[in-house]
Amino acid sequence: MFKGQPKGLFALALANTGERFGYYTMLAIFMLFLQAKFGWEQSVASQVYGIFLAAVYFFPILGGWLADKIGYGKCVVTGISVMFLGYASLSIPTAANAFGVALMMLALLLIAVGTGLFKGNLQVMVGNLYDDPKYSSRRDSAFSLFYMAINIGAMFAPSAATAITNKFLSGDGLIYKADIPALAHQFMNGTISSSNESVLAGLQAVMPAAEVKAMPMAEFCSYYIDSLSGAYHMGFVVACVSLVFSVAIYFACRSWFKHADVNTKQAASAGVATVELTPKQTKDRIVALCLVFAVVIFFWMAFHQNGQSLTWFARDYTQGFAEGWTKIGFNIWPLALIAVSIYTLFSIFQSEKASGKIISGAVTAALWGGAYWIYTGMPETIEVQPQIFQHFNPFFVVFLTPISIAIFNAWKA
Repeated sequence: MFKGQPKGLFALALANTGERFGYYTMLAIFMLFLQAKFGWEQSVASQVYGIFLAAVYFFPILGGWLADKIGYGKCVVTGISVMFLGYASLSIPTAANAFGVALMMLALLLIAVGTGLFKGNLQVMVGNLYDDPKYSSRRDSAFSLFYMAINIGAMFAPSAATAITNKFLSGDGLIYKADIPALAHQFMNGTISSSNESVLAGLQAVMPAAEVKAMPMAEFCSYYIDSLSGAYHMGFVVACVSLVFSVAIYFACRSWFKHADVNTKQAASAGVATVELTPKQTKDRIVALCLVFAVVIFFWMAFHQNGQSLTWFARDYTQGFAEGWTKIGFNIWPLALIAVSIYTLFSIFQSEKASGKIISGAVTAALWGGAYWIYTGMPETIEVQPQIFQHFNPFFVVFLTPISIAIFNAWKA
């Protein structure tokens, strides 16, 4: 699986892991942030989310065009820089006024442009590593591993967002309750019903700080919204930090993949022979690409409901706690150990030496034991925030990647 892959794959994959960790940390709480800070209805927040994702997927066209002019590496570095500015703008705790909305929209535009410059061109460089006949047969497994690395970042992102939210709320004498933001805005707007006001009073009564419990309702609502919005802003800071790690990995390991950072124009100017496609070959490839588009458009359209419809569903139609054996799924650490264990388990069969099989078996057992130990140390009942549900998809991608690679290798054999 990992054996025989060029070092550049691991460097580019880790650089993308850091960037995706920041992106999915932001996406995990973005819809909740829009409602908490601005009091927007779900329909309005969903429209903003949809337009943002559309921009994220359309701007790679700009990234591809620019890469033909200046090269893949320059686009990647430029993209990271633009994204950093976007996340930094999103992390600024502005008031919930016209300026705050404008700055948020600018931040989303910068993130979309930066993603368009970064993501596609980084993947092209991965593909270029396998133009070398020495590695060409490993191209398919390489992209599976690359996608797995992306999902490692996505798997940890919701837990990071949750931990930061809880930390800053705790510092203000608060705990997260999913119903409070909407009810607080209703109270401040004067549209709350008497029954909902009673619900809000009950939620205020479970806050851990006595001074918070004693606040007048209007003061509590304003205080909770400001504190929760500030916690979400700090969650966006994580994306800035993760980009710093990504760019550090990119430049530290650049010698591993520098030879792949060459577009057709640069190759021709360097005197490297390039293959010129005939008009028929070009037409056939474009037709094939359009057919692929017809399939993947619907896949990603459904997939990205995780940050929108599924967030609302998790908040409004699932219980806010877990107990029994199911609670292990809402703690990222045993899940991470279980995910790693599938790789060490495969290593038992793939190791050529008996010592390698023994070590892999021992590590697998230790990982399972560690996951069980964490599970037994968890409280009987744990609180579950809506964004935590978003770590299940990347967990299954990471967990199932070696299985899918094994199946495809068996078919090819």
